[in-house]
Amino acid sequence: MTKTAVLALGGNAIIKAGEKGTITQQFANTRESLSGIVELIRQGYKLAITHGNGPQVGNLLRQQEAGENEGIAPLPLGVLNAATEGTMGYMIEQSLQNRLHLSGIEKQVITIISQVVVDKNDPSMLHPTKFVGSTYYSAEQAEHLKNSLGWTLREDAGKGFRRVVPSPLPQEIVPAATIKELVQRGEIVIAVGGGGIPIYIEENGIYEGVDAVIDKDFASALLALNIEADLFVILTGVDKVAVDYGKPTQRDLDRLTVAEARKHYDEKQFPAGSMGPKIKAAIDFIERGGKEVLITSIERIVDAFAGKTGTRITA
Repeated sequence: MTKTAVLALGGNAIIKAGEKGTITQQFANTRESLSGIVELIRQGYKLAITHGNGPQVGNLLRQQEAGENEGIAPLPLGVLNAATEGTMGYMIEQSLQNRLHLSGIEKQVITIISQVVVDKNDPSMLHPTKFVGSTYYSAEQAEHLKNSLGWTLREDAGKGFRRVVPSPLPQEIVPAATIKELVQRGEIVIAVGGGGIPIYIEENGIYEGVDAVIDKDFASALLALNIEADLFVILTGVDKVAVDYGKPTQRDLDRLTVAEARKHYDEKQFPAGSMGPKIKAAIDFIERGGKEVLITSIERIVDAFAGKTGTRITA
């Protein structure tokens, strides 16, 4: 039987640590990230691809701030999310089309700009905590931005103030049915980039954008459920999930049941800013009917598919 997979690329795979993030660098990194995708296709999987956008949308936010000093009206965060879906989708789409052509694989690759419904009463809407952008501000600058632009800013680890925005949970992927139809037809679909464009629904049924960011892993898990994926692959910066990470007692994990994953999660083994959302998304996927999650690094993804590394989570 044909299997279906969702593969979630991290935004940091496209702009690596220490890089300026030129378009040349981003295309080169994108091309390097494709081996696992081609391997999944060779194994007969029908495929949807998602991606993060943290560094990319952070750079766009800095451009907005610079442009405002020149009298150019800044774009809201929701529109910037849409912009990164387009630019990054283009890079992944073209790079994958070329790689498939050179590999003798005939497949269509399609990018879908994806609106994702959130609850406008989600607790994070009232108490935003998600840091965005890489700029740090003084207390005086933060107060000015709060008054002039309505931003919410919080102190970050004693380095200064950074902007924080809501990060509500995804409830519905608007083009989910279309994505599923295309994937089942055998097309490779790139969707919910950066977690998708957050919107909420008014009482009259009208869509309305909101300045927020949706966690890419939660949105990817929802997409995997929506298209009835057999496998949900989360690519991150480590080869395997570990408990007691960074300590002398660190223990890498080859396999986890969802009950074991939840136990470790409840014991605070997985920090909120790194592995936590990935494990939570994996738990959600399995508990809602998904079959298997594979977490590994982009560098070792082919080895992970061969069972040589990676952490697999099942029911």
